[in-house]
Amino acid sequence: MLYPTSSQTVGPYLHIGLSGLNRADLTGGRADAGAAHVVIEGRVIDGEGNPVPDGLVEIWQADARGVYRHPDDPRFEAGGAQRDAFTGFGRVPTEADGGFRFTTIKPGGVPAPDGQLQAPHLVVSVFMRGLLKHLSTRMYFPDEAAANERDWILSKVPAGRRGTLVAQMGDSGALRWDIVLQGPGETVFFDI
Repeated sequence: MLYPTSSQTVGPYLHIGLSGLNRADLTGGRADAGAAHVVIEGRVIDGEGNPVPDGLVEIWQADARGVYRHPDDPRFEAGGAQRDAFTGFGRVPTEADGGFRFTTIKPGGVPAPDGQLQAPHLVVSVFMRGLLKHLSTRMYFPDEAAANERDWILSKVPAGRRGTLVAQMGDSGALRWDIVLQGPGETVFFDI
């Protein structure tokens, strides 16, 4: 029988060796990434309402057609001009106020295990000191109410907590989505 080794937290040095992989703009800076650019900004907030200034937020998403830029997606075709501009993956460290910001595109729906399309969403991972493993969650888009209602994952979240996974339109035109680690308004995290 195999026994697990002792766990280690992911910090406080989680940024060492990762800064070269940071990418806040998933579009490659090009306007022809297959869809209009979307800015997503928010803050990572701890259980006492304080900002997390030394965290790391990663996003992974499909392109505007609902295709992941990865060879495991059977619909992916390497070399397409739109996919060359769009990376599908972003990573940013949090700022002193816990803030993060990405420029990306709105993804298309991807197939769910039941064969239906999932609502457009971002897969999000949060890394920070003190965690034994990263946190996994999703961010959904506010203008997709009907798709969000029937989404394979979101429909399994208690109705009173679904709002923690849906971004809001901010005053600046950017989507606003805060990640609350504990306490009132805690973001829903998934055990994967």
